[in-house]
Amino acid sequence: MSKPFSDHDKRKQISVRGLAGVENVAELKVAFNRHLHFTLVKDRNVANKRDYYFALANTVRDHLVGRWIRTQQYYYEKDPKRVYYISLEFYMGRTLQNTMVNLALENACDEAIYQLGLDMEELEDMEEDAGLGNGGLGRLAACFLDSMASLGLAAYGYGIRYEFGIFNQKIVNGWQVEEADDWLRYGNPWEKARPEYMRAVKFYGRTEHTPDGVKWVDTQVVLALPYDTPIPGYRNNIVNTMRLWSAKAPCDFNLKDFNVGGYIQAVLDRNLCENISRVLYPNDNFFEGKELRLKQEYFVVAATLQDVVRRFKASKFGSREVVRTDFAELPNKAWDVCVRTCAYTNHTVLPEALERWPIDLFHHLLPRHLEIIFEINHRFMEFPGDHDRMRRMSLIEEGGCKKVNMAHLCIVGSHAVNGVARIHSEILIATLYVFKDFYELDPHKFQNKTNGITPRRWLVMCNPGLAEVIAEKIGEEFIRDLDQLKRLLKFINDDAFIRDIAKVKQENKLKFAVHLEEHYKVKINPQSMFDFQVKRIHEYKRQLLNCLHMITYYNRIKKEPNKHWTPRTIMVGGKAAPGYHTAKMIIRLITAIGEVVNHDPVVGDRLKVIFLENYRVTLAEKAIPSADLSEQISTAGTEASGTGNMKFMLNGALTIGTMDGANVEMAEEAGEENLFIFGMRVEDVDAMDAGKGYHASEYYNRIPELKQAMDQIAGGFFSPKQPDLFKELVDLLMHHDRFKVFADYEAYIKCQDKVNQLYKNPKEWTKMVIHNIAGCGKFSSDRTIAQYAREIWGMEPSLEKIPAPDEKLK
Repeated sequence: MSKPFSDHDKRKQISVRGLAGVENVAELKVAFNRHLHFTLVKDRNVANKRDYYFALANTVRDHLVGRWIRTQQYYYEKDPKRVYYISLEFYMGRTLQNTMVNLALENACDEAIYQLGLDMEELEDMEEDAGLGNGGLGRLAACFLDSMASLGLAAYGYGIRYEFGIFNQKIVNGWQVEEADDWLRYGNPWEKARPEYMRAVKFYGRTEHTPDGVKWVDTQVVLALPYDTPIPGYRNNIVNTMRLWSAKAPCDFNLKDFNVGGYIQAVLDRNLCENISRVLYPNDNFFEGKELRLKQEYFVVAATLQDVVRRFKASKFGSREVVRTDFAELPNKAWDVCVRTCAYTNHTVLPEALERWPIDLFHHLLPRHLEIIFEINHRFMEFPGDHDRMRRMSLIEEGGCKKVNMAHLCIVGSHAVNGVARIHSEILIATLYVFKDFYELDPHKFQNKTNGITPRRWLVMCNPGLAEVIAEKIGEEFIRDLDQLKRLLKFINDDAFIRDIAKVKQENKLKFAVHLEEHYKVKINPQSMFDFQVKRIHEYKRQLLNCLHMITYYNRIKKEPNKHWTPRTIMVGGKAAPGYHTAKMIIRLITAIGEVVNHDPVVGDRLKVIFLENYRVTLAEKAIPSADLSEQISTAGTEASGTGNMKFMLNGALTIGTMDGANVEMAEEAGEENLFIFGMRVEDVDAMDAGKGYHASEYYNRIPELKQAMDQIAGGFFSPKQPDLFKELVDLLMHHDRFKVFADYEAYIKCQDKVNQLYKNPKEWTKMVIHNIAGCGKFSSDRTIAQYAREIWGMEPSLEKIPAPDEKLK
């Protein structure tokens, strides 16, 4: 948890965190003790920190429940249009502090816990991260749920309640080691099981074609048990629902198995179908055609659609008598309803990330669905056109192994298709192997919705010191209308404001330095530039380019040790998919560079290289407020959007990056002169591919510092006990690099030199920081969701409050 002051009384002064009335504090203390005694069955003699956390969580949850029930009553009375957001990932992180912020309870809870002789930060640290996501996509879904509730939309998130979320990462001897994330082992105080809404989902079997129609028979049934989690809006009394499905085996064992001694095995076999919700696939931007993954996808969709239909029938509109149609028209009407109801958001342009399911697997698992997909494809392909275009657009890819192209199916089955940053959306419709043909067929279907982040978690909660400095200048409306940050430009030359912004940053850096020393046993210079690259480890994100800068800067310091160098602490964090060998090797290279650099007495504290073990939402909330520099250095045209870049920008870090993803729009909003932009643009990458191609050796032979760095990696300088340890990475960079690291090396190093120069001038640096914060308005997930609502879902957002639980519904 990140707080601007170390002592209790100063923390209470933060106005944007809610009031701490004496009456509220007394009530909270009573509720806390009641839950400790009657919910947890403990007293202060035997209770531990985890018990106190659960007592506090249940106390805060009490304030949610009345609003949660009232919200559902309100939706039933008003019967608004509903939106159902289906995602395989919801990377929620921790819930307690976010809930206190959104309900304006944080100061009162702070005071109550203080009066009870307990430490709030210690209790908050007892909460497990709900790590039901790999990275950006899952965290985006979590931000969207916050914004939907804060904008008064009748919205529901649907996903899977994975028993094990994204793995816990340990670094052992420099290598990533995965440990299971048993996040539910102590229970989850925020969820409520709803067995009364359990739904049956079928798999396998076969189809029978009869004169009366087609039947899907001999199926295996898995039950989907829903667990509901409340999603509070920001101080508007609205609490929406995230419903996550858990797989359960049906209870109807065949008793003949028992009679012949097979009962035990029958019970044990239940685990096989319950594996569906056992574990999150730890892959990001890579498609792995495993049967379990397809099961998970169908499981969540089938259960959700049944639930949506149930809720529709129970609504005032759905319960009215509907004119029946001729059954002969039913298939066409069903398809029309599907298209008008569904919208598809694409999150990647990487070919290896787009799903293509083998026909044999699909037929084995969902035989009737495959028949329907063939019929959809047959009807869709009935339009004039050349054979090449039809082959490119078919839902069924021909070849050695026929496959269902799921992206094509999503496009054909949706009324709207969108990318998540302007440049990403443009690439989708301009690139032949992606969606160009579909765009030419129906251009009105394609849109852009640039991603955003919720300012509640990613400013008010994680950086209250900065939130308070901003609120003192422009009031608190920016929390619900981030465009208000533009008003900060009036103070760009205000020396006192510049000092306040710089002071908050330094306080955050000091706190993060203490955190690193406590948890990582690493001592860093808090006066150094905090340079962060934290994201999933992937070749396209180019952590290897960052590595080359680390080595180059190290070599320069070693060459001229008496020169005045800008001190830097370079921190890299992120997880590599367990089966992604190259990504794991990248982590090992980073840790190896750190082992050499951090123990070199000539370098001292002028350069440190730290790998942040087990990077996750909770660590991000501590790290991002302390950052000076944000590394967003993917090859132009490969990052769909990015949201980490927005979080750093909002928290006062400057961006060094390529013109890729949302960086393009960030440069527009803050002014390109207020970012450190370098390297090839998309058109440069395309021209290189269309021309002579990319040849790494040309750069290696021409740039001495690059050659020196590569020779050190290849020669075992960073792995003296295993000189050939990084041979594969060297071979990759020299001969098989799809992401053209060397092509941008020179421009990157020169840009880093500019960063160093500006950092020596704290006032000018901070003025650039203010430009960036002021330009963040566009990157609120509230703006993103408002656009989805108006332009795709046909709904109107509202900033109105609904009546509190003790008030009458109008």
